[in-house]
Amino acid sequence: MKQKTKSILEELTEISLYYDSHQVIENHAINTVAATSNLISLIYETYSLETAKDLEKRLINSIRTQDDKKFLRGIRRANEALPSGSQATKWK
Repeated sequence: MKQKTKSILEELTEISLYYDSHQVIENHAINTVAATSNLISLIYETYSLETAKDLEKRLINSIRTQDDKKFLRGIRRANEALPSGSQATKWK
């Protein structure tokens, strides 16, 4: 039994040694696009239409320019404008 466990661990280790950087980029891209899409959906569920459109533009612009401060300023301003007590949302 111990010998089988060792061989499985060795096989898993060997798989990661031969991981192609192109596959890593592809996987990161797929995950990033999915996460960004989910974030945009959550923004539209949470904020008013006008605020959500602004935050979506800021998010895309932040990604394009690689400057997260643009999005952070917008999200902080949107959160400050919310009535007190509505900033915390219970997850479904």
